[in-house]
Amino acid sequence: MEHTVKIRDEIAAYLFRHNLSINQFAIISGIHSGTLSRVMKGQQALAMNHLIRVTRGMGLPEDYFYSKYVDECLYDSAPTWRRLRPFLLQCAALSRLDCIERIVQNLLDNLLYVPLLFEVAEELFEQKSWQAAALIYENVGASEKYQHSERLALCQYRLFLIGLSDDQHKNLIAATLCEGYVGRLDEVNQLDALHQLANTYFSLHEWQKVMELADEMVRIASHLYELHRESGRTTNNGQVHKRPLYAYILYAQLLRASAFEACGDYRSALEIVPLYMNYSWIREDTEEARRIIAQYQEWGTANTYLYRLLDGQIEVLDEYVEYISTRENEIFTALFKIIESANRYKWNVDYILQRFAGYIPYRKIYSVFGEHNKLIHNENYAQFRRELATYYLARRRYKGDDVTMQGVDLSAKIDCERNVIRGTLSVDFEISISDITKLG
Repeated sequence: MEHTVKIRDEIAAYLFRHNLSINQFAIISGIHSGTLSRVMKGQQALAMNHLIRVTRGMGLPEDYFYSKYVDECLYDSAPTWRRLRPFLLQCAALSRLDCIERIVQNLLDNLLYVPLLFEVAEELFEQKSWQAAALIYENVGASEKYQHSERLALCQYRLFLIGLSDDQHKNLIAATLCEGYVGRLDEVNQLDALHQLANTYFSLHEWQKVMELADEMVRIASHLYELHRESGRTTNNGQVHKRPLYAYILYAQLLRASAFEACGDYRSALEIVPLYMNYSWIREDTEEARRIIAQYQEWGTANTYLYRLLDGQIEVLDEYVEYISTRENEIFTALFKIIESANRYKWNVDYILQRFAGYIPYRKIYSVFGEHNKLIHNENYAQFRRELATYYLARRRYKGDDVTMQGVDLSAKIDCERNVIRGTLSVDFEISISDITKLG
């Protein structure tokens, strides 16, 4: 491919316009005069760090020459990874996805570049350059779609993580696409993928899927826990799990209990609680292990109260309230489930709403593992608002100024068996409870 105007031609024109010699511009740009001279004569390719200095020295936008640089890297000389890798990273930093796409699609004609491009995508993923990373993952994945490789599986998993959003329909599609690749992942990413997929399906209320993934997480993590104990190794490739192996087992049991709860099977949920409260089998005796064990002890105690409450055992209500009152990150979940139970069993819980009114507005929830999963928490909060509105509207304890419609959602799905569309209308209200004692 012939390009009439090259970067060195534009540099020469700039020097002519400003009556500058190569030596003078070398001083301005910070490039060695000999190097700059060879570049201007076409005897040496322009390296990425030289391009940055030239552009800055000419007072141009940082990405001014990027399109031309793609041409020079790919067509005017043999592609060299030493030039291309830093250029790809700079393109990502400046959101020049057009340049990244041109380079990636050209390089993938040579399979030797596949692992190199994948490594760049991994680096961008760690830097949270999501769009650039996704673009490379998509192209690398497409080039390996018939290889059934671990790299292909990891591309699909990364794309799943990048694609998660507040759009639950898209999340369902992303989870479905990713699920088929989990078995090809290495042990470190496999457990994390099961963890992320289970959380996603949980937010989608796909309880059977949650159960299946939790069971698989228990099976794999338990096997690895014993294997690592016997061999004394960490992993096959030296990678470290994001969580200790025992934490995956505990979390999977927590998910199983939560799925039973969501299905209304509170007795089965109660039977699982001891499986994540019992820590006698955990061999680690570290500060981290003690913190994790304490967290699951707290959750197990709270959930024992919770499942009994949801089962209609009102005698545990006040004891449950006192237990969570000193555990700030448990209060929202308790309020949500107390209101749900109150609506189901026609209880009066006004005094509890008064006591914890400050926890009704949306707030983030944290545990020893960090912030609570955003998708699950957002879904829980949306349900909580509906339950709260139902509670007040059913009891007719409101005044006109205390109830404000916040939004109306109409969801529809096709019933393929009956060939009809079924819709659900849900209305969210914002209810003032500051003067609740005066109403009624």
